[in-house]
Amino acid sequence: MKITPADAQLLSALRENARASTAEIARRLGLSRTTVQSRIDRLEREDVIRGYTVRVNEEVERGHVRAHILITVLPKQMPAVVQALRGMPEVRSLHSVSGAHDLVAMGVVPGVADMDDLTDRIGAVPGVERTTSAVILSTKFER
Repeated sequence: MKITPADAQLLSALRENARASTAEIARRLGLSRTTVQSRIDRLEREDVIRGYTVRVNEEVERGHVRAHILITVLPKQMPAVVQALRGMPEVRSLHSVSGAHDLVAMGVVPGVADMDDLTDRIGAVPGVERTTSAVILSTKFER
C-alpha cells in the first residue's frame, strides 16, 4: 500500500496521541471527521496501523537507567534469542541491525545494578555470543 502525504500526517498525529478524538485530529489536519475516520479504518484494514500503545510519562520513570544493548548472535540462533528476549519485560524494543552486531535492544531498568543484571541475563541466553551496552544520558526528542 502506498502512503499518501495526508496518511503520513494522520499517522504522525496518531503517534503523538492515539487517543485523540477523530474530531480533534480532523481540526488539526484541516480534514473532515468522516475523512479522518475512513482513513484510520482503511489504514487499520490494510494493516498499516497494527495497533496502539502506551507511552509513559518520563516523570514516572525518572531516574531509571536506559541503554541500547548491542547483541551478537551465533549463526542460526536468532529465532531462539529473539523469543528469549521477548520474555524479558525490561527489554522495551528489539531491532535487527547491520554491522558488527546483529540486534539492538532498548533496556529500561530502575538502576545501574539492574542494568548490570539485565545485560548478564541477556548474555546468558543460549545463542548470544556477546553484548555491548551504551547507557542513554538524555533524550533530545522522541516520536
